[in-house]
Amino acid sequence: MLDISEDGRTWVLSGPASSYAVHVTDRDELLHLHWGPRIALADAEALAVRPLPDYWPFESPLDGREEYPVEGGPRFARPALSVRTPERRGTEWAYEGHDAEDGELRLRFRDGDLAVTLHYRMRSSSDVVERWVTLDNRGPAVEVLRADSATWTLPDRDTWRLSQLHGRWGAESRLTRSALTHGEKVIGSRRGHTSHQHLPWVALDTDATEERGEVYGCALGWSGSWRIAVAQLPDARVQITGGAGYDDSGLLMLGTGESYTTPVFAGLWTDGGFGGASRAWHAYQRAYVIPDADQDRPVLFNSWEATEFDISEEQQRALAERAAAMGVELFVVDDGWFGARTSDRAGLGDWTPNPDRFPGGLRPLADHVHGLGMQFGIWVEPEMVNPDSDLYRAHPDWVQYQPGRKRTEFRNQLVLNLAREDVQEYLWEQLHGLLSSAPIDYVKWDFNRCFTDAGWPDDPYPQRLWVDHVHALYALLDRLRAAHPGVAFESCSGGGGRIDLGVLSRTDQVWTSDNTDPLDRLAIQHGFSQIHPARVMAAWVTDSPNAMLNHRASSLRFRFVSAMAGVLGVGGDLTRWTEEELAEAREWVGLYKEIRPVVQRGDLYRLRPPEGGLSAVQYVLGDETVVLAWLQAQRYGEPVPALRLRGLDPTAMYECPETGEVHRGAVLLHHGLRVGLRGDLDATVVRLKRK
Repeated sequence: MLDISEDGRTWVLSGPASSYAVHVTDRDELLHLHWGPRIALADAEALAVRPLPDYWPFESPLDGREEYPVEGGPRFARPALSVRTPERRGTEWAYEGHDAEDGELRLRFRDGDLAVTLHYRMRSSSDVVERWVTLDNRGPAVEVLRADSATWTLPDRDTWRLSQLHGRWGAESRLTRSALTHGEKVIGSRRGHTSHQHLPWVALDTDATEERGEVYGCALGWSGSWRIAVAQLPDARVQITGGAGYDDSGLLMLGTGESYTTPVFAGLWTDGGFGGASRAWHAYQRAYVIPDADQDRPVLFNSWEATEFDISEEQQRALAERAAAMGVELFVVDDGWFGARTSDRAGLGDWTPNPDRFPGGLRPLADHVHGLGMQFGIWVEPEMVNPDSDLYRAHPDWVQYQPGRKRTEFRNQLVLNLAREDVQEYLWEQLHGLLSSAPIDYVKWDFNRCFTDAGWPDDPYPQRLWVDHVHALYALLDRLRAAHPGVAFESCSGGGGRIDLGVLSRTDQVWTSDNTDPLDRLAIQHGFSQIHPARVMAAWVTDSPNAMLNHRASSLRFRFVSAMAGVLGVGGDLTRWTEEELAEAREWVGLYKEIRPVVQRGDLYRLRPPEGGLSAVQYVLGDETVVLAWLQAQRYGEPVPALRLRGLDPTAMYECPETGEVHRGAVLLHHGLRVGLRGDLDATVVRLKRK
């Protein structure tokens, strides 16, 4: 809902539980008024006439109160917009007007020939505020040093605590919370992709718990380099500024008649604690971001850990037959099916089946997989190229590189310059041809190295490729999805290196981490769940001991229950599993299919975090609830504590279909559910249904 004052200078956007308000003064200063619980237009107008506090001459009355601080004038806070021309640097804008259509508010400003439009949208069923900015240049070229999507202003409070997700390869999305001190806390990526090191999300609170308290959160929808700066200003006010690009060295050159639209930087306020914030983010993504989110994702098998590069059609058929017997619904052939790809040293860029390994192409294997009752998927890494490839030998100038500098290789590969139209067209022809050549249902899209030596010798402004690469990726995914609407896509980047609202709007799920150890995954999945829903969180059951990182041994039970917290997959070498293991796995897969709608589409409650001996999550959808619980270690023979459930009707009765036991809702909520775990690395699944 959008309310506008009679003079057209105060606006209030409202969702089910919150409101967001801004005001333009008669001096064309755009001030932030309110972000929090729902208010009326009259409340916002009262805030608009309140005088700004007195300031010492060394401070600015605008700092910490402007809705979108620009560079120039009486401002010292970090600018969200910084531009320059040969004559001057900075912005001195004037308000031109506003318009609103389909729930979107647009505030229009102008500085000479540069038009700046601030966009706001608040969906009717969500408290998430979407914000972005459009620049239109109607004069000589303008260098855009920085164009952030939004600046978020928090209310006056005595202290703030900052939550963020940090990590590295194999240890992504780990949650940390710390006191916010004066100055700036900056997170981001200068790597050309979202990165394993940080997810583009922050949350701030004063004293929130999992179940109650105010939480402010912001998430950026951008799959390239990015930056979020959280600043506690000298007067203790807090602002969060974020957008594409890591630094201020130059985002792009805006020529005459050109425009640039920033990615969306979304914000959410809730008084429901960290759990309430997560459920609101999850519901928003399922409703407005993730394609076909009402369709549950299938159980998949991926061949990588079973075969790595040593693959053949016969071997894949054998794995597919075992996977089908287990109840798997999607069989995915990973790296090694194309070109001269017998190791990571060759073949990237040559997206045609290896004739020795697949003499008839992919169709015979795909037909066999379909005949077993499963869908068929493949792995690709389109944005990369090996120097030992037909593509690179034909077009060495198609990669990112700096003239006269060594072309740095990671994993024996270079990055293609997707900003080039000829590269874009080549990838379209290759991938469209591939998806047309066989009945392929699923594409795992990988990205296994960061940008280095990022240059484009033919472009006088090489910074452009950092932005245009991402736009080209989005356009290619959009084009492929339109041409092949039955194909699902997974975003992968050596695990969780490209996960954000931007790529999630074009893919069906994401690969959370290359680390498939079920114990490590509990912390990774706990952090991931702060912002993203289980519906997109791919998780695999692999062999024990875990061969990828730590060689930890764990039971099949513990591995399955860990992976069942998201989109279940299997990635072990099934030819080495015993008949007993295959039979047990078949039971777990069958159970997951029964609880899948609740896990993938239900409301998530984090009952106990993974730091302690016992951790658990709960999902609620309609009359059904599912509890997944893990005991890391039982110490001193102490009994495992009961799990106090959430999201239930205290007046209702709940029955467990496995045991027939009936529980009272009020008892489950206040006294808890005992799950009967013991020893080390034990786990269980409990289903309950309202009677």
